[in-house]
Amino acid sequence: MLRVEEDAVTAVIAELTELLGEDRVLTGNDDLRLHGTDESWHPPATPDAVVLPHDTDEAARIVRACRDHKVPIVPFGAGTSLEGHVAALRGGISVDMRAMDEILRLSVPDMDVTVQAGVTRRQLDDKLRPEGVFFSVDPGADATIGGMIATGASGTTSVRYGTMRENVLSLTVVTAGGEVVKTRSRARKSSAGYDLTHLMIGSEGTLGLITEATLKLQPTPEAMTAAACAFATLESAVDCVIEVLANGIPIARIELLDDVQIDAVNRHAELDLTVAPTLFLEFHGTPAEVEAQADDVREIAAGHGGKGFQWAADESERRGLWRARHHAYDAARALRPGAQGFTTDACVPISSLAECISDTKRDLDESGLIAPIVGHVGDGNFHLAILVDPDDPEELRRAVELNERLVRRAIGLGGTCTGEHGVGYGKAGFLELELGAPALDMMRAIKRALDPENLFNPGKILP
Repeated sequence: MLRVEEDAVTAVIAELTELLGEDRVLTGNDDLRLHGTDESWHPPATPDAVVLPHDTDEAARIVRACRDHKVPIVPFGAGTSLEGHVAALRGGISVDMRAMDEILRLSVPDMDVTVQAGVTRRQLDDKLRPEGVFFSVDPGADATIGGMIATGASGTTSVRYGTMRENVLSLTVVTAGGEVVKTRSRARKSSAGYDLTHLMIGSEGTLGLITEATLKLQPTPEAMTAAACAFATLESAVDCVIEVLANGIPIARIELLDDVQIDAVNRHAELDLTVAPTLFLEFHGTPAEVEAQADDVREIAAGHGGKGFQWAADESERRGLWRARHHAYDAARALRPGAQGFTTDACVPISSLAECISDTKRDLDESGLIAPIVGHVGDGNFHLAILVDPDDPEELRRAVELNERLVRRAIGLGGTCTGEHGVGYGKAGFLELELGAPALDMMRAIKRALDPENLFNPGKILP
């Protein structure tokens, strides 16, 4: 894509420097490269400057300045996205939201919290835990809330509590015209007009700049317990998951790690789990409910050859088990130092999960690549962390082909090219295959209506 004209960039940087001061308008090479790079295998694409607003009013003034000079705007959270979301494909201004990190209002009686977009997942958890409540969406990275909303993130607890789409009540958004819009009230339900909140969730910074969010909270369960259970094959582990869900057992977390990923986790987190396809499980409720859920799942697992539960003995071990799961990507990369992670993100209907994983495993074996498998199998979502030498074009080609076969297989089974990582520009080419041309035309019409100059994160989602 063509970069924006240099004169326009110079003018907008001067205007933003006058607005924010030199310390919040960054143009150094290191800052630019950092803000044009995410955790994906895609090459960096640097912005022309980075700005750090402190509140919604400043964010709106930044957008108006960029609008006046027709300079692209690329929102930036923690830089942990996986499909090139933060790459400034036309240059422009990277709006780093991390200085907008205030928790503005917490209401335990209403079970909601309002935060600025730069608040991180762990920061929010630290604030909520003493109050006896929690925010349920927990992607592996310490992502910002704004980034989680923009990508429609989920995590290990989504099987019970839902993804970002189920846990965001309202948003404050700056439009392409520089106006501030509140998408709905704090009420738990509303039939007032179009659903602007959900239009913005998963929009990946292409329709507006999210500055604040009101989130739904959950009460901290009276009892929580976790376990790991090993299986002889991936298929038997997935069949166990399907039966657990079919029986309506309200399991809080049910994650799958293959034998390669378990080996990596053992080394990285100093655990001693059986090296085999394994389910990580967690149960929430009263002590009696947790015990009953665990007994039911243990019986189902035994019927599929589960090799017995390894229980987390206390709260410290429970947190350690899930910390190891959240760091699975880091553990995978440690299997091949110097390698880059090429992550996949397919999601299929649960009934097709075993077939999709089995066929993908065969493809993987034939490719000669190392790629641990891990997934939120309770909702049909799984990932490969393909470890590739960034200096080996042939290896990267094989990884791209493996990913394309997986995506086409998932779509053919009624699934999607992305369960939670988003589209960015890495998966834009698959959307027509998945949704059809009329759906893309509808998306383009929305984009043109809300961002007629194509200033918000150009080149993402829509090819």
